[in-house]
Amino acid sequence: MKKSQKNAKSRGRNQVRCPLQVGDQYEVDITDATPNGVGITKIKGFMTLVPNTKVGDHKTIIITKTEHLNAEAKTVA
Repeated sequence: MKKSQKNAKSRGRNQVRCPLQVGDQYEVDITDATPNGVGITKIKGFMTLVPNTKVGDHKTIIITKTEHLNAEAKTVA
């Protein structure tokens, strides 16, 4: 087996799927921010990015996009 084939097989086994679903709603506290000012919170251990928020905000959010290791959300108006 070639080295690249072995790496491709092992990559698939160790990936964790994001337990969040698009449309899920949560109440969260923003605990951190990216360098460009997007708020960060963790839900079920997964990083969730929430634009237009700052550290210390308490918001109700809706998940808008999920990836393997993180999610994106928007605040509820």
